[in-house]
Amino acid sequence: MISDNGVEPDGQSAVRQRRMAWQVGVFKCVFLLSMLRMFAAPATKDFFDRYVVSWPTWEWPLYALVPIALIYLYRRPGDWDALRGERSLIKWALLLYLFYALLFAVGAGVWILWAAVVICVSGLIGIWYLNRKERLRAA
Repeated sequence: MISDNGVEPDGQSAVRQRRMAWQVGVFKCVFLLSMLRMFAAPATKDFFDRYVVSWPTWEWPLYALVPIALIYLYRRPGDWDALRGERSLIKWALLLYLFYALLFAVGAGVWILWAAVVICVSGLIGIWYLNRKERLRAA
């Protein structure tokens, strides 16, 4: 709870920072898993001369939801500022998810990837909005 003067007590701030570190760690693990998943299909083609693992489809929108959850959870100005070191990784993850989703949604005709495109674009708009809000607040 935030006190009347708008400042969190020290105990709650420490809990909040531990929770943020844990959630950013989950995001990084999911990002690593998504990269492994993305390269699993071509690797199996190289090793076994056929696709043992298919290209990612339905799980890609789920991967794209993880950065969106971080943006939503830490949209408060103080939290967004605390997430400063991770913002570029979140943005690049969304851009990579968007590139993959667009490539296979248009090129291969995988319709579920259009959901990932919408999720990624909304996440990038959210990052732009929060960065803009932070700049306006600082001015």
